[in-house]
Amino acid sequence: MAKELNPKVEYIVKDGVPSAVILPLAEYEELLEDLHDLAVIVQRKDEPLIPLAEVKRRLKADAPLRR
Repeated sequence: MAKELNPKVEYIVKDGVPSAVILPLAEYEELLEDLHDLAVIVQRKDEPLIPLAEVKRRLKADAPLRR
């Protein structure tokens, strides 16, 4: 199955085969952020889960007073 090429990027083709890509800097930075987020997920995968009710309680306790 052939993959469609992304029109946002430029491909460097050698011998008729895409071998490298040039993409907008903003897109590259988004990919780096995604990669970082995935690394954090892997690092934290064994941490205990916190129930939603507890998270809400903590947020309310830490929130600034509203008038």
